[in-house]
Amino acid sequence: MASPSEHAHAHAHGPGAGSDRRHLLIALALLAAFMLAEVITAILSGSLALLSDAGHMLSDVGAIGGALWAMALARRPPSGKWTYGWKRAEILSAAANGITLLVVAGIITAEAISRLIHPPTVDGGPVIAVAAAGVVVNVTAAWVLARANRSSLNVEGAFRHVLTDLYGFIGTVIAGIIIVTTGFTRADAIASLVVVALMGQAAWGLLRDSGRVLLEAAPEDMDLEKVRAHLSGVPHVLGVHDLHAWTVTSGLPALSAHIVIEDPCFHDGHAPRLLDQLQACLAGHFDVEHSTFQLEAAAHAGHEPGTH
Repeated sequence: MASPSEHAHAHAHGPGAGSDRRHLLIALALLAAFMLAEVITAILSGSLALLSDAGHMLSDVGAIGGALWAMALARRPPSGKWTYGWKRAEILSAAANGITLLVVAGIITAEAISRLIHPPTVDGGPVIAVAAAGVVVNVTAAWVLARANRSSLNVEGAFRHVLTDLYGFIGTVIAGIIIVTTGFTRADAIASLVVVALMGQAAWGLLRDSGRVLLEAAPEDMDLEKVRAHLSGVPHVLGVHDLHAWTVTSGLPALSAHIVIEDPCFHDGHAPRLLDQLQACLAGHFDVEHSTFQLEAAAHAGHEPGTH
């Protein structure tokens, strides 16, 4: 006897999608405007650190634009073969953000190494001025995005882009001061490599978390043995097998299991009530409202292949 849970996922996991979209749009406008000014200044001053920050900021703009697009796709209702709608588009966006961070980091690394070997002339004054303005812009953008729902990997991906850019600007300010006071122009390339390290760290976090969702691993905060024990503890349940848990998108876990119950439950009308108990157990203890249970008699396991 199979019965899927059709409960609406009504949890308030943070600000609503409309609020998130507004925060992303504000951050996008701030970063896009500043990026144009930074590219011009980087070319005029000859600063790789500024140019690398501009390149990273371009990836920020793309990341936020992608996040907005994914958010729009995720709002589409289920239809036809798309039984969950396009909700996982937000996870793909987060993975793409991680990949773009790695690509930009690779490009900056190659150029930084070249400039460490053959340091060009860098005008430290404009570098300090633009990077200081960048700190202000990125602090503002990070503050705006921090107010959105960061439990969403999609929003978190955009936030991490902006945060690593902020750290990069701080490093660029320090590099500019060193260049002005000591003439050590390699500080520019060294600051770029610091940015690369931060990009790598942010990229790893995004790819790890989005990879868990895409490979359908159980939610990180869910102990399946505890789930099995809770379900097995419901009266009239004899056993639990083929237990699977995964995440559709951020904040939307799902679970399925085969539940072996006492034979009389199929004859005395108790099975539907038992199904309600099982679903209430999951929702109450593990915050899972999307579940599918197959209720089985004990004899069924003897001819069911591949049980585990």
